[in-house]
Amino acid sequence: MPRIVETLLTTLNAKGEAHIAPLGLIDDGGTGWIVAPFRPSRTLDNLMANPFAVASHVDDVRVFAGCITGRRDWPLVKADTVNGVRLESAVSHWELKVGRLTDHEQRPKFHCQIVHSGSHRPWPGFNRAQAAVLELAVLSTRLGMLSPEKVEAELRYLQIAIDKTAGDREHEAWGWLMERIDAWRRGDDKATKKN
Repeated sequence: MPRIVETLLTTLNAKGEAHIAPLGLIDDGGTGWIVAPFRPSRTLDNLMANPFAVASHVDDVRVFAGCITGRRDWPLVKADTVNGVRLESAVSHWELKVGRLTDHEQRPKFHCQIVHSGSHRPWPGFNRAQAAVLELAVLSTRLGMLSPEKVEAELRYLQIAIDKTAGDREHEAWGWLMERIDAWRRGDDKATKKN
């Protein structure tokens, strides 16, 4: 299984409009990183129009939860070297350039190289609640693929970390994601669609 790093990927369309998406970058065997968006997606369209992306690493898990639940208004700043932007709140970032594309009918792979990286402030890592929010964010994008029993079991387990270690930010992010989960529980089709 390859190493995957959960990031917030920003891409620009042909007009220069930014799109933020939570996305796991896949280690390309030590030679770079693979961006593999599903079809259809704005990330895919943007990378086809502008072969650059910026991976922002953040310590505020609300950004992950927010992007998944339609809250995408996060401050951005211009990238240092590529035609792109990064999250202003990033503790660090990687600027990526697409080297080649491996086409696929469902999930094309953009093989990228880091052409610049920046570190903006120290980051001690995620606590258990932050990690739980990140896991719930991923889980909430898989609702149409998992059994209700699997989802509920994961929720019960992740709730333990929230109850024990969450601060205000984590509670807010958890609440946004639980709105999505509750909509799915009610049978709302929109809960399983990507934002």
